[in-house]
Amino acid sequence: MLETPCHLLYEGKAKKVYTTTNPEHYIVEYKDDATAFNGVKKATLQGKGALNNRISNYLMQYLQTRGICTHFLQELSPTQTRVKKLTMFALEVIVRNLAAGSMAKRLGLQEGMPFKAPVLEFCYKNDALGDPLINEDHALALKLAAPSELQTLRAHALQINTLLQAYLQEKGIILVDFKLEFGKDAQGQIVLGDEISPDTCRFWDAQTRQKLDKDRFREDLGDVCQAYEVIWQKVSN
Repeated sequence: MLETPCHLLYEGKAKKVYTTTNPEHYIVEYKDDATAFNGVKKATLQGKGALNNRISNYLMQYLQTRGICTHFLQELSPTQTRVKKLTMFALEVIVRNLAAGSMAKRLGLQEGMPFKAPVLEFCYKNDALGDPLINEDHALALKLAAPSELQTLRAHALQINTLLQAYLQEKGIILVDFKLEFGKDAQGQIVLGDEISPDTCRFWDAQTRQKLDKDRFREDLGDVCQAYEVIWQKVSN
């Protein structure tokens, strides 16, 4: 039976999520909206949604071939994808390989400084609070996850980092850092959800160290969608 969007379940800054005629599946629709600094800066970038959809789906499928369970099921259109219904953790898992963004500013680190080992951070996914940085004790106190679940989230995130770093290095891309979100499927298995795209990752050209991600929008560098197109061409070829 053909699954079609039924009701708008959620609309975020960059995506809409719809229920479908199958209670175990959702449809994610990527938007052309761009936001930064907790929604203070906004714009519409024609074609961004389609590029994020393609890039994320491609990388999700790559991870699936390497044993990572993801929510990806089928790309339906340039901007829509069918995914598994997940009960999401109210946590963002950030993996950092080089100093950049908020961590560089917070700790006074030079942008681009490499770490000897990946740095993993948790943020409390709460728009009203600005998705604050928390530690594992905070996550436990807020009952955002059980101790064993936090260990699984950490292990999955670091495994994904290892896989993506190796793959992207072959494509001439430095994976500076990225944000992941996880949820539980109907069987209680922890599964990678959300997206893996230039909106949620920092990608630099390995030769020039040119930024090819959302920082182009944050920092008014211009050519945002052109940079996303470069990532798509590098990733998919």
